[in-house]
Amino acid sequence: MSEMWEVSVDWLALREAEDARARSTALAAAVPGLLGDGPLTMHDLGSGTGSMMRWLAPRLPGPQTWILHDWNASLTARASEGRPPRDAWGQPVALRSRIGELDRLDASALRGASLVTASALLDVLTAAEAHAIVDACLAAGAPVLVSLSVTGDVALTPWDPRDIRFARAFDAHQRREVAGRRLIGRYGAALVGGLFRQAGWHVRTALTTWRLDRRDPLLLAEWFDGWAEAAIEQDPRLLRETVGYRELRWAQQARGELRACVYHLDLLGWSR
Repeated sequence: MSEMWEVSVDWLALREAEDARARSTALAAAVPGLLGDGPLTMHDLGSGTGSMMRWLAPRLPGPQTWILHDWNASLTARASEGRPPRDAWGQPVALRSRIGELDRLDASALRGASLVTASALLDVLTAAEAHAIVDACLAAGAPVLVSLSVTGDVALTPWDPRDIRFARAFDAHQRREVAGRRLIGRYGAALVGGLFRQAGWHVRTALTTWRLDRRDPLLLAEWFDGWAEAAIEQDPRLLRETVGYRELRWAQQARGELRACVYHLDLLGWSR
């Protein structure tokens, strides 16, 4: 599945502050009550450069060891740069990484986990990969906190009727087939939540939203361009049918008028 993970360090760094603002603090606040005593071992799936660790570690007791799972060793190496984050007790966390494809994750990879986390992961999985990850989490028995799964819902201001066609094409792009893999896109959180409930687990969800505007024009520009390009890639007719659309949005952004709400879902699951 590595062809789905070609994300740049620059993009991950650009979005980290907005990810941190958007994630559900209510779900994170419920996690300490689900953890056992003693040293904690956190497994972060699709960890990238470690943004989930940096956000969550200070909210949890220690001592903590974080194991970062990603196929891209250069990204996990970035997580080790600089000072490690500190836990709620003010102690630095220990950090390890495991490089490998997440579609090969099994129960042994999560053995001894106190908590399993992921961020912006579920929508780039296939249904089979999501089932495998859930099975591994169920076998580990540790609570699971997954943040920022796309819902496919986007609201741009000022509104334009062409937004609908772009949003539909982007949603289809999220569920496209790549190298024989059919992505689940916006259905990722619903599928995973349903699998945990079917197994008898408790599941809580929270709507989490990116709110992009002139306060962070670079992130807004990068997100809009990527969103529009993905829509056009999925439906090339948009390039002809919406002449002037992107130019209008770029002009609105230059004047500080453009805003975008990008909706996600966070999920917390734990065994009864």
